[in-house]
Amino acid sequence: MDLTKLTIIEASKGLKNGDFTSVELTKAFLNKIKEKNEEVKAFITITEEMALKQAEKADKMIKIGEIYPLTGIPCAIKDNILIKNIKCTAGSKFLEDYIATYNATVIEKLEKMGVVFLGKTNLDEFAMGSSCENSAFFPTKNPRDLERVPGGSSGGSAAAVAADLCVYALGSDTGGSIRQPASFCGITGLKPTYGTVSRYGLIAYASSLDQIGPLTKNVDDAKIVFDAIKGSDPMDSTSINSDKENNLAKLKIGVPKEYFAKGLDGEVEKAIKEAIDIYKELGAEIIEISLPMSEYALACYYIIAPAEASANLARFDGLRYGKTIKDEEAEKIIDIYLKNRTEGFGKEVKKRIMLGTYTLSSGYYDAYYKRALKVRTLIRQDFEKAFEKVDAIIGPTSPCLPFKIGEKSDDPMSMYLADIYTVSVNLAGLPAISIPCGKSQSGLPIGMHLIGVPFQEEKLLSIASLFEKKYDNK
Repeated sequence: MDLTKLTIIEASKGLKNGDFTSVELTKAFLNKIKEKNEEVKAFITITEEMALKQAEKADKMIKIGEIYPLTGIPCAIKDNILIKNIKCTAGSKFLEDYIATYNATVIEKLEKMGVVFLGKTNLDEFAMGSSCENSAFFPTKNPRDLERVPGGSSGGSAAAVAADLCVYALGSDTGGSIRQPASFCGITGLKPTYGTVSRYGLIAYASSLDQIGPLTKNVDDAKIVFDAIKGSDPMDSTSINSDKENNLAKLKIGVPKEYFAKGLDGEVEKAIKEAIDIYKELGAEIIEISLPMSEYALACYYIIAPAEASANLARFDGLRYGKTIKDEEAEKIIDIYLKNRTEGFGKEVKKRIMLGTYTLSSGYYDAYYKRALKVRTLIRQDFEKAFEKVDAIIGPTSPCLPFKIGEKSDDPMSMYLADIYTVSVNLAGLPAISIPCGKSQSGLPIGMHLIGVPFQEEKLLSIASLFEKKYDNK
C-alpha cells in the first residue's frame, strides 16, 4: 500500500485499525519529500525531527484511545503561519532567519489533536502573487505539469498535496490564494467566511481580507480540517463561532451571467457548464442571477489590498522587524531604513507597497481608497441580493488553465486577471470552495468555484460533496 496516496479519512482509519503507525506514515511522507521536493520545490523548510517526535506522541495517544480525526496525520503549513521554534520566512529574504517565538492559534489547535507537521511550504513573498513565482527563494512547480505554475500564493501548499507530499495542507487566502492554486493543481481548497478561523499567528498581508483555510484531496477532508481549526479566539477580536445549517431540500444554485463573458477559456467554460448539468441531474434548480458589480471587483481589490499591505508591512524596516543589511556608509537612520527595505523586499512587494501608499496619501485617499470602500459595500450587497434567491453560486475558479512558468511575468495585469473570479469573495467576506470538475484536452486540471452564504460552510461543503460524489462515479 502506498501510504502517501491516502486521504485523511483513509489514513485515520488505518491508524485506528493498527494497519500502520503514525511514525510509519510520517516516514513514508518524509521519504517522498526527499525524493520529490527537489523537483516540485513545494517546501522551504522540512521539519523532519519535529515530525517524527510528533508522530511518536500521536502513536501513544492512539494507543490509549485519545483519538481525534487528525491525530497522527502528517500535514504541511504555508510559510506565513507561525510554528513555535520553526523558521517562518513568508517567502521573503527579509525574514530569512526569523524563528517564530509562538504558535498561531490554528497550530495550537492542531497540536492538541496530535497532528504531525512535515514542514513549511513555499509562497509568493508575503502572499502577494498568483503563481508562486514571486517567492524570494525559488518558484514552485505544478506537479501535474512541471513546466507550469501551481498558482499562488499558496502554491507550495497546493503542490505538496497534489504531489502526495502530505495528506493535507493549510494555506491563506487574501484574493483567491487557496482556491486558485487548488484549481491549478486539481485538488480541493476552502476559503472560510472571514472571521470563522483565527488569524492570530498569520503574517498579515491585508487584514480585512486574509483568511486561513485547508487544501485537501477531497471535500470530506476539507470539512474535517475546517472543523478542527474554526472557532472564536480571544487573541483575534475578528474571530467568531459560526452557525451550522445544512438544509439541502429544494437546492437552488445561481449562475451569474457576468461570469461567462469575454476572457474565459473555452475549455474552462465547457467544464463548468457540464458541472452545472450534473447539478441539474441531482435535482437542483439552476437560476440565472446577476452580480453587476463584479466588473469592478479586481480594481477595488487592487486598491484595498495594497493599501492594507503598505500599513502592515511598514514595521518591516530591519530594526523593529526583519533582517538588517549592513551599510557602513549610512550616516542617518533614514539611510538604514531605505537600505533595509530596498534590499529586503522583492519587486512585487515593493510595487504593492508603493501603490498602497499612493492611494492612502493626502489628496488621493478620497479619490481611490474611500471610493474603493464604497464599491466594496456594493459588491457585498450584490451577493446579499443573490442569496435571497439561491443557496450557492457556481462559476469558474480561474478564467484560464495553469500557465507556463515565466509566461506572464512581464504582464502583471494578465497575471492579476487569474484572480478575477475569486477576489470579490474576499471583499464580501464570504465562504467559497474550489473543487476539480474536469480536465483540458492536454490533461490540465479545471476547478469549479462554489460561493456560499456567510457562516454556512456546512451547507457549502455538502453542496460541493454532492457534485464530487456524482463526478467521481461518472
